[in-house]
Amino acid sequence: MKFKSRRPQPRALVAFFLILSIFSLPASSSSSSSSSIDDVKSSTIIHQFKEAPEFYNSPECASLTDNEEDSSDRYICSEEAVHVAMTLDTTYIRGSMAAILSVLQHSSCPQNTFFHFVCSSSASLLRAAISHSFPYLNFQLYTFDDSQVSGLISSSIRSALDCPLNYARSYLANLLPICVRRVVYLDSDLILVDDIAKLAATPLGENKVLAAPEYCNANFTSYFTPTFWSNPSLSLTFADRRPCYFNTGVMVIDLERWREGDYTTKIEEWMELQKRMRIYDLGSLPPFLLVFAGNIASVDHRWNQHGLGGDNFRGLCRDLHPGPVSLLHWSGKGKPWVRLDANRPCPLDALWAPYDLLNTPFSLDS
Repeated sequence: MKFKSRRPQPRALVAFFLILSIFSLPASSSSSSSSSIDDVKSSTIIHQFKEAPEFYNSPECASLTDNEEDSSDRYICSEEAVHVAMTLDTTYIRGSMAAILSVLQHSSCPQNTFFHFVCSSSASLLRAAISHSFPYLNFQLYTFDDSQVSGLISSSIRSALDCPLNYARSYLANLLPICVRRVVYLDSDLILVDDIAKLAATPLGENKVLAAPEYCNANFTSYFTPTFWSNPSLSLTFADRRPCYFNTGVMVIDLERWREGDYTTKIEEWMELQKRMRIYDLGSLPPFLLVFAGNIASVDHRWNQHGLGGDNFRGLCRDLHPGPVSLLHWSGKGKPWVRLDANRPCPLDALWAPYDLLNTPFSLDS
C-alpha cells in the first residue's frame, strides 16, 4: 500500500483553530468551562493527525505467542515480536507519528511489532492520539516520573536536551515488563527505510549489553570537559577500553543484561558526579558514553545516518554520510517538520515529508 504525503500544516494555523474553538464555547460555570477547554484541546491535537494505512504481515512471518497464558496483553511477552521503545510528548508527537509509520511501512512483519511508549505527562491525550492514527497498533504506554531524574539533571548546551524525558531511555529496564528481553530504542526525529527486524536481530555476543553504530573518527575527548581529563582518577575511566562515540537515539538493548548489571544505577552515579563537578556539557549522552563506550556491539552505520538536524546551536543543513541508508536521523537542533512549516526546508527534509501524518483542513483524500 502506498502512502500519499500532504503539505504540512503550519503550527500557527493549528493554534488559530484551537483559539477560535475555545472562544466559541458557550459560557458556563468555571469547572465545566475548564473541562470543555480541555476537551477541545484534546480533540484538536488528536485530530491534527490523520489515520495511517494498515500494514499486514507477509506469509513468512512467525505467529506470535505469549509466554503467559493468562495475560490479557497477548503479544507483550512474545519472543517472536520486535519490541520498539520510544518516548512520547506533545512537542515531538509529529515526529513520533512519522517514525512509527516508517517502521510499519518498511517492516516485513509489521503486525509482529510491539511499541512501548514512555511519557511523563498527557498520557491519556497521547494514548488517544496514537490510537486514532494507528487503531490497529500493538502498544503499551508507560508513565515516567520526572522527579526520578530531575534532581540529577545538569544544564547543557541546549535547553531542549535538559527535558527529563530525554533520560527515560536509562530506565527502560525498570519500566518495561520483565518478560521483554530485548528492545530497540528509537528517538522521535527519525525515519526507517528498511526492515526494523534486521536491526533488532543485531548479535550482542556473549556479554554486550547494547549495540549501536560507532563513530571512531569523532573527537571523543570533546564530549567531556578539561576538568574530567585533568583529573587522574576520572581520566582512567577509559584506560582498559577503546572508546568511540555512539548516538543514543538508536540502540538495541538487552534488558536482561541491563538489569543484571544494574546499569541504571551506574548512569545515575555519573550524573551525581556531574552535579558536583562539571565533567560534560551535552545532556543525557555522556553518561552513556562513560558507562558503555568501547564496550558495545557494533552496528553498521546505515542504521543511524545521524546529524541531519545540524549542530546543537544553528541546526544548519547537512548531507548524508557516505554509504547505504537504512535509517535517517535528524539529531541536532533542526527538525524537518519545523523547517517545512517555516518554508525553509533542507534538501533531505523531503525524505521525511512523505511520512508526515499531519492533517490539513484543506486537503482532499483521493
